[in-house]
Amino acid sequence: MAKNSKTKSGFPYVFTVIAISVLILAGALIFLKGSGTASDLKGLPNYTEIKGDYDAKGLKYEKQPHLGSPDAKVKVIEFADFKCPACKNWKQAYFERFQQEFIETGKVELFFINYAFIDRDSIMAASAGEAIAAQNNEKFWEFMSKLYDHQGDETQIWATPKFLKDFVKENISGIDYDRFAKDLDDHTYMLPVKEDFKTGANYGVNGTPQFMVDGKLLPSSSYAELAAAIESQLAAQ
Repeated sequence: MAKNSKTKSGFPYVFTVIAISVLILAGALIFLKGSGTASDLKGLPNYTEIKGDYDAKGLKYEKQPHLGSPDAKVKVIEFADFKCPACKNWKQAYFERFQQEFIETGKVELFFINYAFIDRDSIMAASAGEAIAAQNNEKFWEFMSKLYDHQGDETQIWATPKFLKDFVKENISGIDYDRFAKDLDDHTYMLPVKEDFKTGANYGVNGTPQFMVDGKLLPSSSYAELAAAIESQLAAQ
């Protein structure tokens, strides 16, 4: 019986093995496509390749791009990844409203902290933002808004050094472009990006966008939840 059963199931077994092999190969090709070619990945380090001392304790507001009055009673941090579709959607749906309701009214000072986790080019895009912010805080927010508007596919490697240099040259005026390009090529701000990421993880950030109100991390990116947390803090002061 055992031998007979094996003989009858031989062809289906071989067919199954072939089918599984095809699926694995297809999956591998999709992964490679999403991860980019060797050329796309050139110059895009991961966090283990970024060496240096950093401190993931404390929020270090003074080191972050900021928007609003320093005298605002509530400090809000957005943790974000420039490749994150949800971050782009939040910016397009709520950022202008948030500015009008909380920043322009003097209630909130907003800070941006990189939580670049999607892929290597997330780190590169974050370092470009840091390079812009080091020159001009206001220009960082212009960079942030326009880069989201030009966001590529989350599954593709698109925020390459070449893309970012071309993007800044075409869209961001009023900065020293040569300095920016050199900072990008030299990886000048890679370590601060790693520090941002490790800081976020240290405080429990596990996705983007995620918000913190006066040091308290909110469980979701809901605008209603964010607004309620801000108003609660204002009422308590």
